[in-house]
Parts: sequence; structure tokens; C-alpha cells
Amino acid sequence: MKKHLSTIIISVCLLAIVILSSIEFLAHRQPEEIIPGPGVTEIRMLSEWLPSLRGTRGDTEVYILRGSRPGGSIIVLGGNHPNEPGGYLSAVLLVENAVVDQGTLYVLPRSNNSGFSHSEPQNANPQYFSFTKPDGSIRSFRYGSRLTNPLDQWPDPDVYIHASSGENLSGNENRNLNRAFPGRPDGNFTERVAYAITELIRQEDIFLTIDLHEASPEYPVVNAIVSHERAYTLTATVIIFGLEDRGIQVSMESSPTNLRGLTHREFGDFTDTLAVLPETTNPAQGRLRGRTDEALVLTGKDKFYVRAQALGRLFVPYDESGHPLEDRVGRHLTTIEEFALFLGWEYPEQSMVIRDIPQHSSLLQRGIGAYLR
Repeated sequence: MKKHLSTIIISVCLLAIVILSSIEFLAHRQPEEIIPGPGVTEIRMLSEWLPSLRGTRGDTEVYILRGSRPGGSIIVLGGNHPNEPGGYLSAVLLVENAVVDQGTLYVLPRSNNSGFSHSEPQNANPQYFSFTKPDGSIRSFRYGSRLTNPLDQWPDPDVYIHASSGENLSGNENRNLNRAFPGRPDGNFTERVAYAITELIRQEDIFLTIDLHEASPEYPVVNAIVSHERAYTLTATVIIFGLEDRGIQVSMESSPTNLRGLTHREFGDFTDTLAVLPETTNPAQGRLRGRTDEALVLTGKDKFYVRAQALGRLFVPYDESGHPLEDRVGRHLTTIEEFALFLGWEYPEQSMVIRDIPQHSSLLQRGIGAYLR
């Protein structure tokens, strides 16, 4: 009798674990709400530019902020790599706050929507990170994966051959959206998402593309803007006369001609857009980090990176203050603001006027939660 009772208890406990795990698993596949602000004039779906994405997790919202006066056009991509929250949150804050008076701003907060539906295996990453708003309520966001969910695309080949260049990459890179551009309409799931974004840029004749990313402190291209050669002049102007004048130190990196599949290379080659990719510092991505939890994602503080800085192993300054998410989002939003400003200087017919973008100093003082609707 005792043996049967023990079996029943164990079975009930296992069933409870399975149910709770299933609930959490399914919840992770539901995207959190993004609340359109007063500047959003239209919301379309990415599948409008490739209908085969409709009904899949590759489909995602395209928020359009159209000004009352004609002008230039910019698209901001967030969530190309969903484990880089600085880019994603910057796009969310644009959607929820920015107002365009002249020109048109397109924003894709979740460029790789599928990547938000799972987390990196064996990395012990947190599933969520949260912010407290002034009224005490909580807004939570997912810390996703660099790669498309294998439930949407499987199996990985031993070698991924990039379609347009023939370059050989590691097999799981076939689920890396930022290795799949310009994409193929009849390719794998990730390539179709890439193709749809490329078609959006091409069909809407978007003049400037800003793809927001983050990198680890030990990565050489960090706190930088990677630029396609056709965007060199504009990028240099933004850095020298815009960002540095506002106290934000950024380097300019050239888009390698032999590194294929990335937005700053393929958009510049396959469309008429000027393509740039800003990188901020995300310690949660690095291999020298300690415990990977929500605090690391939000504060960027890690004692092992402080030691690595003392040993000269990093490419950015790093001390006990870390690299908080407010700073990273502020840097991205300031970069977008300066590109919009100087776009009209370099190309008068592409003038843009965007207001109510949360400011770097205010984000550091008030926090991201103050700007979430």
C-alpha cells in the first residue's frame, strides 16, 4: 500500500511539473504587447511584402509613423538578434513615444519574431526582464535567442551555404537572420523573413536603414557604427558633428565586402537604401561574464568584466558602474535622432523631423519605465 501511495505522489508531482512547464513554454510563444503611441499612423504586417509568411511566427508588426509633411524615409530594425535587448527596447520606445512631423519612419521592433519565442540553450539566460512604471505597474519583455526558433526551422545543416554569395558558414547560422540577407522568397524560414524585410525596404523606397544591435565588451566592433560604403559620408557626419558633440564616443567601422548576409552589406548592395548598423555594449552576451540573470541584463554590472578590463581584455571601458540598459538604449535613440537630423543636411530632399524621442540623459535619470505606455 505504501509503495502504491509513493508511486501516486511521484506521478502527481511529475504531472504538475509537466503542466507548469507547458504553461510557461506556451506563454513564451505569445509576444508581449507593444502599445502604439500618438505618432503611429499605421500598423502593417511584414507578410504584406511576402504573403507566405502570413500565419507563421515570421510575420511581425511594421509600425509606420508618417508626418504631415513629405520628406525622407528611415526604417529602424530592432530584434534582429532578440538576445540584444538594447536594440529591441529602443525600437519599442520609438513606437510608444516618437512623433514624426516631416517624412516617414518605419519601425520593426521584432525583426526576428521567432527568435523571441525561445531562449539560448545551455546559456542560463533569463527568460524575461522587467521595468517598473511611475504608477507602480510592471512591463516585462522577453530575453530571446540570437537564432530563429528550431520549431520553425529544423534541422540545421552541417554547413550553411549563403545563397547569394556561396560563402560557407556554420550550420546553425542558417537560423541567424543577420546572416540570411537579402533572403529568398522560396528559401528556408529565416531566409524568407530576410527577403520580406529586404522587399519592404525596396518597395517602399526607404532611404536610410538603421539596424540596431549589441555586442559583448570583448568584441572588437562595439560602441561603433558599421557603415556600407555608400553611407560613409553621412555616418562620419553623424559621429563627428552629432554624437561626439553630445559626449557619446562611437567609432566608425567599414562594412566588410567579403562578410555576406549582414544588413549593412546586403541592403547596401541589393537595394538603394543607405545601410548602417550601430552596436552598443551588452555584457550579458559575453563569454567572460559571471552569473547571467535579469540584473545583468538591466544593469550591465559584472565583477568578472571589471577584472577583464584591468587585464586589458576589453574593447570598451568597464568599471563597477557597468553598462546599464538605459545607457545603451539612450545611445541608440540618440544615434537615430542624429541620423534623422543630418539626413536633411546631406540630402535636403530627404529631410526628417522627429520629436519626442526619449533623451539619453533623461533615460539615465528617470529610467526606461518612465517612457513605457
